Amino acid sequence: MGARRKLDYDCPIRDVLDRVGDAWSVLTILELSKGPCRFNALRRVIDGISQRMLAVTLRHLERDGLISRRVLPTAPPQVEYALTDRGQSLHAAIGQLNSWAVEHQPGIRADRAEYDDRPDVA
Repeated sequence: MGARRKLDYDCPIRDVLDRVGDAWSVLTILELSKGPCRFNALRRVIDGISQRMLAVTLRHLERDGLISRRVLPTAPPQVEYALTDRGQSLHAAIGQLNSWAVEHQPGIRADRAEYDDRPDVA
């Protein structure tokens, strides 16, 4: 087997899937599609996400230009996150995937159960 090539991001779909391929990014984008939100409010509504993972996810999404971060002039300072235009366009694509998932999830679960019950599957 030959040496592996260093990954580069010439492939657009690989580059985007690396960002949105994790559950936290998609759930964060879905939540921010409802409007701007502060960190702790996001943490409360995204079930199961840790404070650290939310911070990492928000940094990655901001770095990719999918969300914006605005420091509110309050005491103590608060930070609000919102989707950018690019984030809104990604939300539209994720919305189509979400609709597909809602429509097909019952059939997928039934097929999984049928497959798992087969005697020839170890």
